[in-house]
Amino acid sequence: MENNHTEKIPQCNDATVEALKKQYKNILSLLGENADRDGLLKTPERVAKSMLFLTQGYTQNPIDIINSAKFKEEYQQIVLVKDIELYSLCEHHMLPFFGKAHVAYIPNGHITGLSKIARVVDAFARRLQVQERLTVQIRDCIQEALKPLGVAVVIEAAHMCMQIRGIQKQNSITTTSAFTGAFMKDLRTREEFMHLIR
Repeated sequence: MENNHTEKIPQCNDATVEALKKQYKNILSLLGENADRDGLLKTPERVAKSMLFLTQGYTQNPIDIINSAKFKEEYQQIVLVKDIELYSLCEHHMLPFFGKAHVAYIPNGHITGLSKIARVVDAFARRLQVQERLTVQIRDCIQEALKPLGVAVVIEAAHMCMQIRGIQKQNSITTTSAFTGAFMKDLRTREEFMHLIR
């Protein structure tokens, strides 16, 4: 008997799962498979629940995540959470891309719980995405919620759409960055951040 973790997926309900199951069963048939054979009988349901899990970020408000643990603090040096694992789906081919996010900010009267930074990354990553937009969304969310002196985000990711189809370059890594405030204006501050994430 399979473990059922669907209660942890906010948008996962019987009607949604059933509608997605029908679509995935049809896809299997269009691909030339027999969707009624033993090995594929439960595949449409599994894929439906998997996709709901992988896109649960649509039901999450990243600003609320930060505000749920926002504290007054006079610290005004770099706060860095690095090597945050991220997993997302490319919106062009719906294939995974995955890697690490490095997120820093310089507080201006408020800080947030460190785990909330990772949760913000997940909330945006668990959607159909492009890496460039994901990087900017994380930056803008932290800037809006905390109003810090600056925010820096760097994402390094491998894209399956490049590795297993198309150009098929297995060792390619894509790096994107986005900055605000002190990280944008002060070269020394940005260099310190880049040094810290190396």
